[in-house]
Amino acid sequence: MPPKKQVKEEKILLGRPSNNLKIGVVGLPNVGKSTFFNTLTNSASAAENYPFCTIDPEESRVAVPDARFDWLCDHFKPASKVPAYLTVIDIAGLVKGASSGEGLGNAFLSHVRSVDAIFHMVRAFDEADVVHVEGEVDPTRDMEIIHQELRLKDIEFLTKHIEQAGKGISRLGTNVSGADKAKKEELEVAKKVLAFVEGDQDVRKGDWNNKEVDVINRLLLLTAKPVIYLVNLSKKDFIRKKNKYLLPIKEWIDKHNPGDLLIPFSGALESELADLPDQAAREAELKALGTASSLPKIIVAGYQALQLVYFFTGGPDEVRAWTIRRNTKAPQAAGTIHTDFERGFIMAEVMKYTDLVENGSEAGVKAAGRYLQKGKDYVVEDGDIIFFKFNVTANPKK
Repeated sequence: MPPKKQVKEEKILLGRPSNNLKIGVVGLPNVGKSTFFNTLTNSASAAENYPFCTIDPEESRVAVPDARFDWLCDHFKPASKVPAYLTVIDIAGLVKGASSGEGLGNAFLSHVRSVDAIFHMVRAFDEADVVHVEGEVDPTRDMEIIHQELRLKDIEFLTKHIEQAGKGISRLGTNVSGADKAKKEELEVAKKVLAFVEGDQDVRKGDWNNKEVDVINRLLLLTAKPVIYLVNLSKKDFIRKKNKYLLPIKEWIDKHNPGDLLIPFSGALESELADLPDQAAREAELKALGTASSLPKIIVAGYQALQLVYFFTGGPDEVRAWTIRRNTKAPQAAGTIHTDFERGFIMAEVMKYTDLVENGSEAGVKAAGRYLQKGKDYVVEDGDIIFFKFNVTANPKK
């Protein structure tokens, strides 16, 4: 007999299995979090010069810039245009000792637990009028404080979790059920994760198998969340692309969390741009200064950090970007439009954006043999243009 075909196990993503994910702005007080949030989302949350100005987290969403979406809107000239959105949360400033309750410690950390990724805001500008909670500007010290407070809170949480789970397992007899066996395995995973974090490492940097990831995802650990470092520069330093703190910041990231993204930006510049009357005025100002806004790059990076992608539906009525998690299969992607689409899924008719641009129309894509019919095992790719066929005449399965 021929050997059985080996089925490759699909890697489970770290994080909540949801399309409705959020990214939080985290950092010490007075590093520019609320100013960044305001300019990013055109909101009006308080941004005053004193610690804990922001107490309750502010939430807003911002459209994800995408030239493909803009092209599709120009092409179809739809009555309705719905881009993808990034949901952003402005969280109160953390201080040293937050993991043991200092400042707004426990409330702050509960807000961090509720988001799915982190914009770690780092202050790299000297300004006497803006007080620093630690007395002086020192970005790597500030980064270390955040790193340690999140890590310490995970250690505290895991220690309590292991202690409680251990008490329950110790009461089990020798003849254990499958569910009890699973509890024992989960306890061993928690112990392994605790040892990893105690080694001064963030959970997201571990090499975990699918069973371990499944356990970690249920624990909602702070250091399991993806992080993007946003370095807030003065307007002058940002324009000239030079700052004495940038190299030490990069070296700290490479040492502690290699591979994490660093994006320099200027809250002062972005705030000035936001005050201008329209986009044309902002573009003219940027051209005069010889620079560019960092916000589009930051928005796209935040969306990608959440392991999100989107597919398009398009026509004269509407062009819409539908958010899904990376590695989502066609029926589940169809379900983001309507549950009936997933329940009665027949096939997905797929055009690649580049094929539509090259051939000019759906008919042109079909004539070129590039119009694809995909079944239930098709993994939707970012930027796919999809028409779903479905039939819901049958009763749903109980």
